[in-house]
Amino acid sequence: MATMQSLIGLVNKIQRACTVLGDHGGEGFSLWEALPSVAVVGGQSSGKSSVLESIVGRDFLPRGSGIVTRRPLVLQLHKTEGGQEYAEFLHAPKKRFTDFAAVRREIEDETDRITGKSKKISNVPIHLSIYSPNVVNLTLIDLPGMTKVAVEGQPESIVQDIDNMVRSYVEKPSCIILAISPANQDIATSDAIKLAREVDPTGIVKHFLEATSFFCFPVLLLERPVWVQVHVAGCIYFLGERTFGVLTKLDLMDKGTNALDVLEGRSYRLQHPWVGIVNRSQADINKNVDMISARQKEREYFETSPDYAHLSSKMGSEFLAKLLSKHLETVIRQKIPSIISMINKAIDEINAELDRIGRPIGADGGAQLYTILEMCRAFDRVFREHLDGGRPGGDRIYGVFDHQLPAALKKLPLDRHLSTHNVRKVVSEADGYQPHLIAPEQGIRRLIDGSLVYFKGPAEATVDAVHLVLKELVRKSIVETRELKRFPSLQNDLATAANDSLEKFREDSRKTVLRLVEMESSYLTVEFFRKLQMEPEKGGGPGGNANPTGPNADRYTDNHLRRIGSNVSAYVGMVCDTLRNTIPKAVVYCQVREAKRALLNNFYVQVGKREKEQLSQMLDEDPALMSKRETLAKRLELYKSARDEIDSVAWK
Repeated sequence: MATMQSLIGLVNKIQRACTVLGDHGGEGFSLWEALPSVAVVGGQSSGKSSVLESIVGRDFLPRGSGIVTRRPLVLQLHKTEGGQEYAEFLHAPKKRFTDFAAVRREIEDETDRITGKSKKISNVPIHLSIYSPNVVNLTLIDLPGMTKVAVEGQPESIVQDIDNMVRSYVEKPSCIILAISPANQDIATSDAIKLAREVDPTGIVKHFLEATSFFCFPVLLLERPVWVQVHVAGCIYFLGERTFGVLTKLDLMDKGTNALDVLEGRSYRLQHPWVGIVNRSQADINKNVDMISARQKEREYFETSPDYAHLSSKMGSEFLAKLLSKHLETVIRQKIPSIISMINKAIDEINAELDRIGRPIGADGGAQLYTILEMCRAFDRVFREHLDGGRPGGDRIYGVFDHQLPAALKKLPLDRHLSTHNVRKVVSEADGYQPHLIAPEQGIRRLIDGSLVYFKGPAEATVDAVHLVLKELVRKSIVETRELKRFPSLQNDLATAANDSLEKFREDSRKTVLRLVEMESSYLTVEFFRKLQMEPEKGGGPGGNANPTGPNADRYTDNHLRRIGSNVSAYVGMVCDTLRNTIPKAVVYCQVREAKRALLNNFYVQVGKREKEQLSQMLDEDPALMSKRETLAKRLELYKSARDEIDSVAWK
């Protein structure tokens, strides 16, 4: 079984870690809010600071009028087996304070560091650890004293600000409320008890044989709950399962009066016993009476008091400290299973979120280069999936081959080029001053060359269309690569490198398809023309080659020219069918295949030559995303550390 010291020390460690990593409670899951704690609440001048100093046995808290406590003070007490008393602050871990007057000054200075010299408050806690043989293991949170009106120098919202801060602590189910009330004021007007009634109304019912007891229940008055006590027979309803009532200034009550009705639970009964405290008087403070002497004087007061002697064993600051320490240990033991469950759930959620937005990158150049290459491979996988059909987009390339290229070939102006008029013109120009003897071979070659030139346009258009599809797929692949989302600079570098490669592939593809066209022009398929059977021209003389007569007769008959045009058109059609098949092959080989095989090859070479600073620039992230990851990483570190701390303690 875990000792009280180890359990309370465990919570102390986790609380300090929470503060270091910025977990002060608030939005979302907060480990700070899940940890059991003792919050000290009370109105200004209720004796709250004196109670804390009595528990510690040292005079160390700032004093003065108005709001003195302007930041929560997490006071962690550690019992030692002797030696010198000393104090340490979390914000100054290497500095040990043995002068408790210096502790007071450090609290004031650290408060001013956050809030300034104004009277404003802050929810960022100050952590103070005190090591002494005169304390019990206990953690207390001193909160600003509640007030009803703002005084000079305080913002108008100070009353509500303090109320909100105090409630943020005491409303937690794991918070133990130490409600400080002065005995020389009506308990019904106590700020601490009023707050406890609102945030800790639950209790237990105990049955008795006596005929008379009382019952407390809330009624709504002016839209605020007011607690009413009614005597009933056979049971007593104990209010406030989380509240410990402390009555201060018993020695300052009017003569002939006492606080037994409160201390014995008749005027306001709590589940836990009331504890009376006698603080140092102002005269003792002025005389620098030490707290150890004040404790002795307090014991003597209760032991010799005719009103409180029968309660003396359960009164005083020493009894209060032991009572709170024991109860805090019990609550911690009860809450640990639920805390572990909350921590495990939070770790799973943070890990899932870090996986979504990306894990932190190593600081050394090797880790950065590895990260860049991994993300490049992830992008390359997505890009390949688009081309291979795993993702949409690659089918658009087939659409270029199956629709766009054939449509462009059909629109070529071959009919105009092979019209009778143009055939006559081309053949005549090719013959020159000497008409052809058998067949106009030079004219036919010129007609074929002129026709094949038109194919260069659709061929280049096909290259450009596939290039645009590939560029769009690069853009979509970068967007769809989850790992790249956090690195806008790397996205730009990848897009630039990929597009540069695509430009090179396009140029190679353009040269290749133009060569295909030029190859058809450079060597004609002779067998095609040898198989043609030239029919005799109608209206001609014997042999079909008789020259026309008459002054207006052309050099060639129209039938002969039409036959030439028809033969050339048939040959060009055969070439068109060939190019319709070979152009897609060339485009795929030079552009699509190379994009799949070597899109980032040049980028890999360039990245491998870069220095660490250049790699860091490539991995420059969105500042908001970096801040979010840093926050998540800190919380993950906190929760894992807390889980390890809990596992190291045998708390069951």
